[in-house]
Amino acid sequence: MPKGSSDLLPARRSDLSRPSHLRRHPPETPTPAPAKRLKAHEGTISSRLAAAAPLPERLRPRSLDDFVGQNHLTDTLLQSDAAAIGSMIFWGPPGCGKTTLARLLAKRTDAVFKELSATIVGINDVRPLFEEAKKTLQLTGRRTIIFLDEVHRFTKSQQDIFLPFIEQGHVQLIGATTENPSFKLNGALLSRCRVFVLERLSDEDIIDIVKRAIRRVAAESSPAETIETEPPSSPIASSSQLPASSQTLLDSSQLTASSQDEPNAPSSHPHITAPLIASLASLSAGDARTALSLLSLLLSFSPSTPPETLLAALRQSVATSYDRTGDDRYDLISALHKSVRGSDGSAAMYWLARMLEGGEDPVYVARRMAVCASEDIGLADRHALPLAMAALAACQQIGMPECRIHLAHCVAYLAEAPKSTRAYDAYDRAAAAAKRDMTQPVPVGVRNAPTALLKAMGHGVGYRYNPAYAHPVTNTYLPPAVRAHADGARFLFDEGDQAGKVWDEEALAEWEVWENGGRPWEGRSERVGEAGKEEGA
Repeated sequence: MPKGSSDLLPARRSDLSRPSHLRRHPPETPTPAPAKRLKAHEGTISSRLAAAAPLPERLRPRSLDDFVGQNHLTDTLLQSDAAAIGSMIFWGPPGCGKTTLARLLAKRTDAVFKELSATIVGINDVRPLFEEAKKTLQLTGRRTIIFLDEVHRFTKSQQDIFLPFIEQGHVQLIGATTENPSFKLNGALLSRCRVFVLERLSDEDIIDIVKRAIRRVAAESSPAETIETEPPSSPIASSSQLPASSQTLLDSSQLTASSQDEPNAPSSHPHITAPLIASLASLSAGDARTALSLLSLLLSFSPSTPPETLLAALRQSVATSYDRTGDDRYDLISALHKSVRGSDGSAAMYWLARMLEGGEDPVYVARRMAVCASEDIGLADRHALPLAMAALAACQQIGMPECRIHLAHCVAYLAEAPKSTRAYDAYDRAAAAAKRDMTQPVPVGVRNAPTALLKAMGHGVGYRYNPAYAHPVTNTYLPPAVRAHADGARFLFDEGDQAGKVWDEEALAEWEVWENGGRPWEGRSERVGEAGKEEGA
């Protein structure tokens, strides 16, 4: 029998009578600890998820110092204690850093952080968090911050679920929205939150973000550096499961070493030149997430790809940003209306094209122009309203793309037409007078008298039928109380009446420089003449 083979044989009968610590046992095969196996398995899954994540999600700042843009918030307001600020709403366009700021604020506190998105959760998912937050506060004294992305997706009645818990201080709500909170959030919730407005990122901010991302991607090739990301596994993420955002991450050491502007392309990506980065920033329209997605596209190309091919790929990858249900729609139609009112035909035509090329319903634009024809042109050009109504009919019966010609015709005419708000202002004055007392009786002389009884009651007595006279006559048309009011009964002013108009010398001088070729406005002489008459009197 070979040496050592006896250790492999079963224990002899005599061994069974020995104490257990004296018996011979076969050697045990060492096995890894379960915790180590689980940790290694989780690390593998985390690394795979991180590798599969898009570039905007792999790179994000870890502190406010690494955050790009929104200096009006990061420099002052958000440097204070987040708990002292209370519940808040971040309102801004996509890709401006709303989600990132919420995560960074939560990281600076000792609070429990829960992240939700109103696109995939409902109030039934939120309700358990309140009870959990209450118990956590009672047992540990730690508050809970609930971050709700796309908070406007909750209806106004659903938003009421937050009110008692915010009021009692059990939770601190941080909501993010791209829609106007005044329209999308109920007043009770707004009264309990502070609204912070985030601005669209500038091209300089986007260029800074892109350059940081390029340096970070280059650093990823070094085996000594890794990206620490923990993608969420459920719609509700804790503070240890914060998905990345549209902002990028740059370690402090890298920031110190790379603080200077880089006019030339990085050595690791020579095809991404400074002009190409500038074009990328312009195409991203202030959206950092879009910018990083475009950068990811550029990184996939070969370094030998011609710049023209790269630029064409960028332009083909950017979708037109126009939301027919969001604030952009009303901002653009407002710009169109104000350009027409200001008689700037070129600006009006630009905004018209922006809307139509973005997919706006031409009937919507035509309706606004019909309003503009009476509101701003009014009695100065009596052809304006019929033309606007004709354009509206053309949009309804013909449609795009042909009706763009009718709208261009209408917009150009209204922009160049003389302007008058006499009728518009007259109604506002009359409405104010009517609201003061809605019970004023109609004067007897102008009342309707279709029956003998009403005539016997005096209806219509004393009324002078104007066409029957060879000269002007008058009647009592207004109630005596209205005629005797301090404001008088004059609602429709005469043409050319400047009562209530503002004279702003600075605004007039600016118009003369930019719109009138530096020439004085012809109305200046009339103004000087009137002023001289007043001084002489």
